[in-house]
Amino acid sequence: MSEDALRKEKMTKIEWWKSQGIEPYGRKFIREPIVSLTAERKGQISIAGRIMTIRRHGKAAFCDVMDQSGKIQIYFKKDILGEVLFERFRNLDVGDIIGIKGELFTTHTGQLTVLVRDFVLLSKIIGTLPEKWHGLKDVEVRYRKRYLDLIMNPQAQKVFETRIKILNLIRDFLNEAGFVEVETPMMHPIPGGAEARPFITHHNALDMDLYLRIAPELYLKKLLVGGMERVYEINRSFRNEGISTLHNPEFTMLELYSAYDDYQEMMKLTEKLICHITQNIFDTEEIDFGDTKINFQSPWKKIYWQDCWKQLGINNWRDVNDVKKAFSDLHLDTEGKQDLFELLDLLFKRAIEPKLIDPTFVIKFPVETSPLAKSWPGEPSMVERFELFIGGLEVANAYSELNDPLEQKKRFEQELQRPSERPKVIDQDYIEALEYGMPPAGGLGIGIDRLVMILTGCNSIRDVILFPLLRPRQ
Repeated sequence: MSEDALRKEKMTKIEWWKSQGIEPYGRKFIREPIVSLTAERKGQISIAGRIMTIRRHGKAAFCDVMDQSGKIQIYFKKDILGEVLFERFRNLDVGDIIGIKGELFTTHTGQLTVLVRDFVLLSKIIGTLPEKWHGLKDVEVRYRKRYLDLIMNPQAQKVFETRIKILNLIRDFLNEAGFVEVETPMMHPIPGGAEARPFITHHNALDMDLYLRIAPELYLKKLLVGGMERVYEINRSFRNEGISTLHNPEFTMLELYSAYDDYQEMMKLTEKLICHITQNIFDTEEIDFGDTKINFQSPWKKIYWQDCWKQLGINNWRDVNDVKKAFSDLHLDTEGKQDLFELLDLLFKRAIEPKLIDPTFVIKFPVETSPLAKSWPGEPSMVERFELFIGGLEVANAYSELNDPLEQKKRFEQELQRPSERPKVIDQDYIEALEYGMPPAGGLGIGIDRLVMILTGCNSIRDVILFPLLRPRQ
């Protein structure tokens, strides 16, 4: 039967329900979770859920009903329901949501089943669920109609339940460690805190352009100036850039700052936090990711950024010709990039990052790539910074925070000379805040979406974001 014919048939059933004096879209129904039902349970039970299958056998039928907690078989029998209720049952469809009252019994095959004594229609489906044996395989439909994905694919439900657990564990861990959760603005007068192209919006009443935040960093560090010594924000940030399996323009980050600490303390915190998550959710130090396994056992590997280039035969990473030669030797495209640090970034992503499978801290970056980080002692051309890689993906970024207002202003002025995809403006308000004294501090950012990808074994960021941004339908 065509989609149009099926829809017409269901619309006819809606009219039938109304003709019986029954509203097809019901109201409050007191129920218990399906997962709580056990064979030992006696007396009447009350559950509600979506009909996933109907197997009719003349004057009786078996159905599977599912709520968020689980699924159970239910049994409709005409002799028990009576003529009126059984006729109502005949006008139910796969996908309808119903409330059920009855008793539990176990079939001769050992399956726990609800014998239905009474039921009510709570929501009549008009659309058609995908065929149950094949599930919902079309990736485009899964992302555009996430509600169907959640109905038909138990694995999708599990991924998002795991994401929620991860966020709860992060909050519990940080709260226990003495951090406080704060909220900072999503609309900024100046785009700052990270290198990215911003989204621009306009405030009509003030007649001024604003930028959706690309990072909350500068606001959080102003709180350190104000005396809030350990702060974190699980924030939504926005970057007006490409869409891929690793990038969504709207994404979730954890950012935290700890006064009187440095990048080394952030390394310890990061390792302890992620190990805490893997142990609590998976009870193991090794998880599957694609065709490989990731071992989270402590201590995690640490390598210097400069040493990565020696592995590629680059003796002087500041020589752009040496870097370009490495591209040629590895048969990689420079993608038209000419700036030294853009080339290094691209080469790292193509030739080094994919090999960092087990958690690896890459330490000590050039000052040119880290304008907000404190210089390396005795080596002002480098900074106290690390990036964390897991499963071949960058997951975290951290450094000892630069708290010298004069040096910070100088860094911002140098940044104005570098190529960028975002408007470059010196944040004078942040400089002024530093002039009132910010304690030495460690700062950390963790990409929640990528971390969830790795821990759930997903190969696309869209699999871990409930409603990812998609191109308009053609």
